[in-house]
Amino acid sequence: MALPVRKQAKYWGIAAAVFFVILWTLGDVILPFVLGAAIAYFLDPVADRLERLGCSRALAVGIITFFAILIFVILALLIVPLLVSQTAALIEAVPQIAQRLQTFLTDRFPELMDSSSTLRRSLASVGETIQSKGGELLNTVLASFSGIVNAIVLFILVPIVAFYLLYDWDDIVARVDGLLPRDHAPIVRKLAGEIDKTMAGFVRGQGTVCLILGTYYAVALMVVGLNFGLVVGFIAGALTFIPYVGALVGGLLAIGLALFQFWGDWLWILLVWAIFQSGQFVEGNILTPRMVGSSVGLHPVWLIFALSAFGALFGFVGLLVAVPVAAALGVLTRFAIAQYKSSRLYRGVSEEDAE
Repeated sequence: MALPVRKQAKYWGIAAAVFFVILWTLGDVILPFVLGAAIAYFLDPVADRLERLGCSRALAVGIITFFAILIFVILALLIVPLLVSQTAALIEAVPQIAQRLQTFLTDRFPELMDSSSTLRRSLASVGETIQSKGGELLNTVLASFSGIVNAIVLFILVPIVAFYLLYDWDDIVARVDGLLPRDHAPIVRKLAGEIDKTMAGFVRGQGTVCLILGTYYAVALMVVGLNFGLVVGFIAGALTFIPYVGALVGGLLAIGLALFQFWGDWLWILLVWAIFQSGQFVEGNILTPRMVGSSVGLHPVWLIFALSAFGALFGFVGLLVAVPVAAALGVLTRFAIAQYKSSRLYRGVSEEDAE
């Protein structure tokens, strides 16, 4: 006989409370394990596909590990130093960009730029402010990142955790399934499947879209000669994880930089615009429909709220778990609404009598 609904709600509520308390108190400690689990979850379909091609689980994980190490070495030697140097150069160039904007506005709208104008005073100080604060922010981010995710976590602990979780992923899922309450196991499996579908569609699918678009933007912008093209492509690709934000921020940043660098040479400015337009066309018509699908069920506003709330409450670990928790809450909310609409509370006595 199943437990009463009130007791079930109490036990599940206690479990949720314990989860959030652990997240709150052990955020930095469990960070490498959360990162390792995220990597293993992301790569599990690749391992499964290699198994279907005839590889053993150990061989599949070995192949994935080899290519992961190769990609990491390439990034560490080629991409990351260039990205850091371009970011620092962009921060240093902000005062000059602000000065050129002030000159542009002075030449074309002199009435807005008189000596007592608030706009002029703001533009005069915005460059120095962004330069000082930008450098300070970059140093703070690098310092805090090295403090939270130290060298041991980056180079030893996270790969080890990811390796073992990926190797034992199917066994772990089977053991968790064996611990489910027998009366509710079918429903829990169904909800877990929907949550996995949502997460797989968004995290894996949208992550792949971010990687493809970020690489395309960075390479294309560097080919046309845009300064800081790698930084712009990285920002646009990373923010693509939040629908519409990546294209908006990246496009405005790239076109703004192109206007200052190529002013008067409209062909290059048009090429920068065309890069983002073509990227958005491919994303909206090819990448997102095929890799993410239309049944993800994560509304952009709900996703932004989850990232903001969990990031503010739990820091970097909160950002990592925000999407899975948002997906789970979305699935559970839809399930609760369906249960409510089939209940007597919603349908009423009169409808039951009519049937």
